[in-house]
Amino acid sequence: MDRKYTILKVLNNNVIIARDPALQEVVLIGKGIGFSKKSNDILDGPSVDKLYILHDMEEQQQYKQLLSQVDESFILVMNEVIFYSENQLGVKFNEHIHIALTDHIAFALKRIQQGIDITNPFSKETELLYPKEYTVAEEVVKLIEEETGVHLPEGEIGFIALHLHSAATNRSISKLNRNSQLINSLIQLIEQHLDISIDRSSMDYLRLVQHLRHGIDRIEREEQVGNQDKLAKVLKEEYPVCYNLAWKLMKVMQQKVGKHVSDAEAVYLTMHLQRLSPQ
Repeated sequence: MDRKYTILKVLNNNVIIARDPALQEVVLIGKGIGFSKKSNDILDGPSVDKLYILHDMEEQQQYKQLLSQVDESFILVMNEVIFYSENQLGVKFNEHIHIALTDHIAFALKRIQQGIDITNPFSKETELLYPKEYTVAEEVVKLIEEETGVHLPEGEIGFIALHLHSAATNRSISKLNRNSQLINSLIQLIEQHLDISIDRSSMDYLRLVQHLRHGIDRIEREEQVGNQDKLAKVLKEEYPVCYNLAWKLMKVMQQKVGKHVSDAEAVYLTMHLQRLSPQ
């Protein structure tokens, strides 16, 4: 059934407040949907390309507030960015991305115009953890430069990739940042205990980061890993340094995530650490 919306208020050419068929207030975002429209006009949703709908009342209020702080042309650019990113990733984003990513990039552009640069210490880890989102984020930076004339620094690619992953998976940016920081801390601990410096461009580093990410995901889901007692005994005897380090890493993860870590994780961690060990 076609969804028809009764316009309550036109905020600008690209954003309107309307009432949906269920008599709920919604914010509609789309290219030119408010042009020449007025209150009580009927908008036929399916006839509008690239239409986004904010249903959540809190999200609506935040978005309305954001509209007063940015140019209308920039809202149009962000609509294109979000539409492009959804298509490239083949997902439907959480509606919060319209606020979170728009606000982040608007602030980034303002910082650049003021000559302020904020570095991203987790760019490499983000690229390895979320390669699809990172690739799309690289194109987003190019699109923004084409539309605004402002070049975003490389560190922003990682930040944008996190926003895309957050919106695609309904995981908060704070949790994603926490996990990136945790992985970075674990790698520093590994380098310290094994007295090595891991090449950030190596396959071993890629495998390690991916393994730590999946390990943290398993811990968060409280997923039980199959019993590996026999293999654990062999590894403990053959590679005691790496085995003991694996347990230290597990304790750190358990403390930071706040959930129990399966003993079997030590087995998989030890095997990854042994690849890196100079002994």
